Amino acid sequence: MVEKEGYLQKAKIADGGKKLRKNWATSWIVLSSGKIEFYKESKQQALSNMKSGYKPESVDLYGAHIEWAKEKSSRKNVFQITTVSGNEFLLQSDIDFIILDWFHAIKNAIDRLPKDSTGPSRSLELFKIQRSSSTELLSHYDHEIKEQKPEHRRSLMFRLHHSASDTTDKNRVKSRLKKFITRRPSLKTLQEKGLIKDQIFGSHLHTVCDRENSTVPGFVKQCIEAVEKRGLDVDGIYRVSGNLATIQKLRFIVNQEEKLNLDDSQWEDIHVVTGALKMFFRELPEPLFPYSFFEQFVEAIKKQDSNARIEMMKCLVQKLPPPNRDTMKVLFKHLTKIVAKASKNLMSTQSLGIVFGPTLLREENEMGNMAIHMVYQNQIAELMLSEYNKIFSSEED
Repeated sequence: MVEKEGYLQKAKIADGGKKLRKNWATSWIVLSSGKIEFYKESKQQALSNMKSGYKPESVDLYGAHIEWAKEKSSRKNVFQITTVSGNEFLLQSDIDFIILDWFHAIKNAIDRLPKDSTGPSRSLELFKIQRSSSTELLSHYDHEIKEQKPEHRRSLMFRLHHSASDTTDKNRVKSRLKKFITRRPSLKTLQEKGLIKDQIFGSHLHTVCDRENSTVPGFVKQCIEAVEKRGLDVDGIYRVSGNLATIQKLRFIVNQEEKLNLDDSQWEDIHVVTGALKMFFRELPEPLFPYSFFEQFVEAIKKQDSNARIEMMKCLVQKLPPPNRDTMKVLFKHLTKIVAKASKNLMSTQSLGIVFGPTLLREENEMGNMAIHMVYQNQIAELMLSEYNKIFSSEED
């Protein structure tokens, strides 16, 4: 099942451990359970070329490692995937939220896969042994034994004998893993025992609110308070990106339920706070504007009469689940304060619509014209801002 797909810049820098010259190229990347496939064009176009024998480059994620790789390229937003077979790939995008989404999607895919208890180095050795015939393997070791000094031959012969039992060891590990899976406790049990903590980032909005016995997540209120305290006059607030590593650190602390103090000096860059807030909304499994309301909001923004447009928006907002409605109200009220300081922060209603439109509402199956949808997304966010008092009038305290 396809988990994620889209365009990224890709460079293969090692093949089987052998370093390669770095050549960047645009690839259509498809992430599915346990693997990534690289296409030269979109998957739909590539599938039409399959008849001619074209096959995408496939990467097995079992035992793979993913990490940010700032030192590997002068480009920004680069991360590296290293496979057990010694292949290394760099992936990159200039757009922060796109590369962050890909990083977390691939990392989560890797984390869900069973781990080899013998570790990455042993996995690499097994990989090589599995792909060699017994004759080739014996020939290889025989050559090594002849080349090595006498004092090294004993250890080499031990390695050869040890490798012969790898298949048995592997079967034993598989058997134990199956038994563990059938007997493993449920997620609910682990959460009740405190072994697994509930996450803030990546959880459904109603789940976070239910847990906090509120209709607006505490983290959202904390971020808004920090921005209104020291960020209203900052040039490009919400448009300028904060340091990705620091944003990730903040995300980790929030998810670990550690006490968060946004006045701490490590969060002094207000763009880190705004970046984390945008990431929270972007990582909601279902956006702030629920999927079931997407088409209705689009129909509302299409109305020619401005009064009818505002009235329909107001009716739709009132029908939203309380967590969505109340969080939306708090967020857009905050953004009206940003717009009020536009002469200093240079963030107009239109600018904020461009930033928040695609983050707050999107179609569940983005198979239509994405360019047209993006226009509607921006316009809806702009209208919610410019007509905030009318749309939320019945909700005002």
